[in-house]
Amino acid sequence: MSDPLAAFLRHLALEKDASPHTLRSYRSDLLEFQRVGGGRRLADVDARAVRAFLAHLHARGLDPASVARKLAAVRSWFHFLVRRGVLARNPAREVRGPRLPRKLVSFLPIDEATALVEGRALGGAARARDLAILELLYASGLRVSELAALDVGDVDLAEQTVRVLGKGRKERIVPFGAKAARALGVHLAALGAARGPFWRNGRGGRLTARAIHTIVRRSARAAGIAQRVSPHTLRHTFATHLLDAGADLRAIQELLGHSRLSTTQRYTHVSADQLMRVYDAAHPRARARA
Repeated sequence: MSDPLAAFLRHLALEKDASPHTLRSYRSDLLEFQRVGGGRRLADVDARAVRAFLAHLHARGLDPASVARKLAAVRSWFHFLVRRGVLARNPAREVRGPRLPRKLVSFLPIDEATALVEGRALGGAARARDLAILELLYASGLRVSELAALDVGDVDLAEQTVRVLGKGRKERIVPFGAKAARALGVHLAALGAARGPFWRNGRGGRLTARAIHTIVRRSARAAGIAQRVSPHTLRHTFATHLLDAGADLRAIQELLGHSRLSTTQRYTHVSADQLMRVYDAAHPRARARA
């Protein structure tokens, strides 16, 4: 294998159908690993060299999640090389990654989510578009990248579904409710296009994920919401409200586009009130008997 890194990236692109963003991240992480190793032959890399790489990352001030991601890239690369017979073992598997804190993404209570998506304080020429963005984010739990990539043909108002190309280029169909359908219909009528990007900026080009972040943040301030709100906040709010209302966790997994149920379990957050209701109703000694 003349170029192990190039071969691994080809494997990710052709066999794993990795996105361009994922490929760039892997390439950057692994080139950094090679630079820190000073050009050492892959066959000479041992667990000590991998730990030295982690020490370099910590010295750079990277957070534990970034360090863990870079270690995972090295592990995946070496696993590929072991399977191809280039290496005899994977030394990165012998190195423990940093301990990651359990991070609960914030979500909005129902009244604040309602105030946000109704957008009563919004105005301007783009009001119909911005309201449709807010409604669809809360109604579907789409990732901001998935939302930004939508074309007109991906949205079916009659069936109230949207076709999404998620991580790993996996396609899924996500439903949305009547209120989101009305907002999307108003936006589509104003857009007046049968094809092309569903969300457009003032120049007619595709709206970027960064612009959608700005719209959500500005709309939250206009609605009087004190906490910082992002598209990801609405994704988490979508999942949390479904879970609190009794939706099946596997159904939420499908809607969110998670490949593993464990990801959904970490992602969703059951409110303390619901936990107390379940405990009070289920535990035989939860309440004092007269």
